Amino acid sequence: MPRMPDTLMLFLGILLALIVATAISESLRWRARRLPSAVLDNLTARIRAWWVMAAIMALAFVFGKLGMVVLFAFVSLFALREFITLTPTRRGDYFALVAAFYVVLPLQYWWVWTGWYGMTTLLVPVYAFLLLPILSALYGDTTYYLERTAKVQWGLMISVYCISHVPLLLNLNIPGYAGRNLLLIAFLVIVVQSSDVLQYVWGKLAGRHLIAPKLSPSKTVEGFAGGVLSASILGMALWWITPFSPWQAGLMALVVNLMGFFGGLVMSAIKRDRGIKDWGHMIEGHGGVLDRLDSVCFAAPVFFHITRYWWNVEGVAAAIRISM
Repeated sequence: MPRMPDTLMLFLGILLALIVATAISESLRWRARRLPSAVLDNLTARIRAWWVMAAIMALAFVFGKLGMVVLFAFVSLFALREFITLTPTRRGDYFALVAAFYVVLPLQYWWVWTGWYGMTTLLVPVYAFLLLPILSALYGDTTYYLERTAKVQWGLMISVYCISHVPLLLNLNIPGYAGRNLLLIAFLVIVVQSSDVLQYVWGKLAGRHLIAPKLSPSKTVEGFAGGVLSASILGMALWWITPFSPWQAGLMALVVNLMGFFGGLVMSAIKRDRGIKDWGHMIEGHGGVLDRLDSVCFAAPVFFHITRYWWNVEGVAAAIRISM
């Protein structure tokens, strides 16, 4: 567990933010009770869902590394299920899907738990990438074979490999930061998710110019700029829960916010290709698990590897060797 004062202050801040957001949304709904607003209803549903998600994260914090690994393993399971459900496969992919759900996913999180960095980073993009097409080929169904194989591989990469980089942060050995790695997860999740919320708010308040109308008709240039910059400033303000200096925290927040935005665009492109609006309906006001974590999927691996290279003991040693 990280130091209790830092953790307590962080969650008290989150609690205060949720209370203020709830008070504002409920006040707006009360004032507009005679004139129903879809925007306000959606905002209220999102805030209520945030209460549930914050409670789940707090519970995972209590159980430390075990709690985080188990939580994100289930998140990956639900996300992979959503992806495979909405990108239909054929009977010939049965063995590949069995391997993906019951072998690759558990193994990925087992390697995260044991701290085997090599296998964690190679299992999905190398071994699963080669194994799953073999299993599909052995079934003998060649109809749309390449497309079907790509769907399963993409599902694993996005839903399992990328998301597993969140609890993988707990395995970093950062000098002077021992026992506080859970706060790195909090930093990543708070900054990226705040960017999503702030882009939505800025877009509603000042959005005029669509940034990618064919992919996401609700994303605007003004929303993107305001949300990313606001969330980056928030990241700078949260430097005290990280091993970064204030300017480093702000720069890291900017990087993950940009990756999160582009991740959202990629996932929107997939949804448009499939002719759907949301990945699922598991989270009220947010859609499915992938709708809520599409930005985290792209931000987490980048955040992990930058932190590992520049702040982890092994990464710092490697940088010193290269510079000599």
